[in-house]
Amino acid sequence: MIQCIKQLKTAFGLAFLWLVCLIYFTQGFRSFVWTAVSYQLKDRLKLSPSASQFVFSVSFFPWSIKPIYGILSDCIPIKGKKRIPYLVISTVMSLVPWLILGINASTRSSIWHLMILLTLQNLGSAMADVVVDAMIAEAVRFEKASFAGDLQSLSWLSMAFGGVCGSLLGGYALTNLEIDIIFLLFSILPAIQLFSCGLVEESSMGGEVLSDFSISSDSHHLNGKANDLDEDSSLEKKSNVSARKRKKSQKKSKKTQLTRRKAQTLSPGKGKSLPLLWFQSLKYVTYNLCCAFKQPMILRPMAWFFLAHVTVPNLSTVMFYYQTEFLKLEASFLGTVRVIGWLGLMLGTFTYNQYLKKMKLRRILALTHIGLAFLNLFDVMLVSRTNVAFGVSDKTLVLCGSALSDAVNQFNQPVLSLHRFMPFLILSGQLCPPGIEGTLFALFMSINNFGSTVGSFVGAGLASILNISSGSFDNLLLGINIQLFCTFIPVVLLFLIPKEATGIA
Repeated sequence: MIQCIKQLKTAFGLAFLWLVCLIYFTQGFRSFVWTAVSYQLKDRLKLSPSASQFVFSVSFFPWSIKPIYGILSDCIPIKGKKRIPYLVISTVMSLVPWLILGINASTRSSIWHLMILLTLQNLGSAMADVVVDAMIAEAVRFEKASFAGDLQSLSWLSMAFGGVCGSLLGGYALTNLEIDIIFLLFSILPAIQLFSCGLVEESSMGGEVLSDFSISSDSHHLNGKANDLDEDSSLEKKSNVSARKRKKSQKKSKKTQLTRRKAQTLSPGKGKSLPLLWFQSLKYVTYNLCCAFKQPMILRPMAWFFLAHVTVPNLSTVMFYYQTEFLKLEASFLGTVRVIGWLGLMLGTFTYNQYLKKMKLRRILALTHIGLAFLNLFDVMLVSRTNVAFGVSDKTLVLCGSALSDAVNQFNQPVLSLHRFMPFLILSGQLCPPGIEGTLFALFMSINNFGSTVGSFVGAGLASILNISSGSFDNLLLGINIQLFCTFIPVVLLFLIPKEATGIA
């Protein structure tokens, strides 16, 4: 591992490597402060479980529109630079809300002020995530491509380490510190990140980025198949195939020419004002993104990932209330549970990459949801108090259930790992022009995140319908059983996943 870091340092520079690891570490360390937010909503604002989950769902919505940040940074350079200025802006948006919440007590006491500031903070974090992913993609695009896997592994390792540290320290901080101090302490990381942005140099693009889109539109057409069509046409001329095939080829060629003309009208040109060039670049990229996304081999799997979240109500916030108010579990213990969960995620990732990535995706996802349904029985036992009859303590059941469910759920989150989402990354490279592959990948992630957000809204609605509130968990067992039943719905929808798709091909 040390040798790998030395090689990456030589290839990319210490400042770039430090900034990437710091951003991913901060993403993982967010559990330190968001645990405090959970207790602020429950203990200080006295919100019901459904209302608290609604606040979280709204606050995390910026993670569902990540392609917008990618398109803006790709098409509208700031002083000729595409990445560092946007990273500075996003870091400021991540930093300021925590400072305001830490200093001003009235903002912490108002649900609307708190929700707005948390949404702004997530907007900054999501934008930073997109920008750093784009920086990694650009850094490994050419001669450094052989380091892509190492750099991605180091990034995820940094985030996992941040998650472990944040979970451990978060429980301790809640026991020994005031919430305002926790907010101010966490703001140190975005402040360091803001300073680190000045250590990384980015070459000025000037107007080159705009002309690049024009050049790429001529050399690589919207559907990514123009070269294949031209090659097929020339082969047909040489090989004297039947007239029927020749006519079919000519018809395809005409369609390609029409597509090319449309791309040229959308692509930016020379001699125009800068705002107009920006507008046309945005229009061009958005059009290409929509064309690529309409491909059935991309649209159908992403529909499944979205529906897999929407059809299963998320009751995590309700269970948090149940664990803290009914079971009286301490904040320090829940921090330990999250650490076990992070270790479970790492174990799940390792198991997948070593043994399962060549298995058919349909089979993996089916087994995953069956496994999650089985693990939901832990919650059924916990809420029905069956574990007490068998002499199993609540803490043991919560620890085991968290670790195992996080490990199994890792197989169901292919958008979180480059290796597990490789088939769709390869497909996006084939079906869209150069320069927007990263934006298309961000769109995949956003759809997954948006599905999670909608699933949280569904969970909040279910809790409200069942009248589950703080101190009243009579219908929680019914809610858990409904969630258990819904876990099988995505299995029925697996026909949307390509039949032959595996984790690597």
